[in-house]
Amino acid sequence: MTPDHRLHLVECPRDAIQGWPHPITTEDKLAYCRTLLRVGFDTLDMGSFVSPKAMPAMADTGKVLAQLEEEGIWDQTDTRALVIVANERGARDAVGFESVSDLGFPLSISPTFQERNTRASIDEAWRRLDIVSNLCVKSGKELVVYLSMGFGNPYGDHWNEDMPAVWASELQKRLTPSVISIADTIGAADPELVERVFSRVVTEVGHEIVGAHLHIHPMEGLEKIKAAHRGGCFRMDGALRGVGGCPMAQDDLVGNVPTEWIVEWAGKSGLWQPAQPQALDQALSLAADLFA
Repeated sequence: MTPDHRLHLVECPRDAIQGWPHPITTEDKLAYCRTLLRVGFDTLDMGSFVSPKAMPAMADTGKVLAQLEEEGIWDQTDTRALVIVANERGARDAVGFESVSDLGFPLSISPTFQERNTRASIDEAWRRLDIVSNLCVKSGKELVVYLSMGFGNPYGDHWNEDMPAVWASELQKRLTPSVISIADTIGAADPELVERVFSRVVTEVGHEIVGAHLHIHPMEGLEKIKAAHRGGCFRMDGALRGVGGCPMAQDDLVGNVPTEWIVEWAGKSGLWQPAQPQALDQALSLAADLFA
């Protein structure tokens, strides 16, 4: 998915919106997505099909997708649409939309977080993932697995530096997902650890399917992103203005990597550039209003 080592850039409005303390209307989400789809991001992580009780901010994902399909906007963009699912019901809802390219599934290395995040044991999560994978194959969708708590956890659950590579290898053997994205869910990793972990994962499964969903403190800048890149990762997640992403971090300032920072660095490095720079400026302006 990342030919010639070009960066595959994933913009995550879902991650920004789902944790925002104030409701965002369906119309505002549509306006935001329309603009984001003009930027030229490789993938837009734009919603989820999970319980509306658990994630009320995402309850209108189907409405957003249906409206964008009706407008024919997907014929005007090469951006892939990704949605998060946590079980068979959500996956069946997701594959019903022609515009959805990728189904993302959260699988945690930490049993405690898996239970808190999806109300499932690790064994049950694997069982659900098998079902989601089969639905992806039958419907022509691609599977993106997010390995949560990829750099340790705050619960005392067992973790070591080899575990992300071991889990990634098992995923590749059992399910052959299109992407395995390693997540620093609580933003606790330092750049040296990030580079070591990604180097091991890439050595195990190849750089073509490896992604990074990292959380940072603004003072850290892009050091973790650069470390993941040095480790062989060429798929990066971000959210404009760094909104959302880390409700469990000990520091409230820890959250998503600001996508505009990645764009600036990637542009200087010759790794990525927007298809429409003016659309990126407009999206940044919209984000400032939405998340004020």
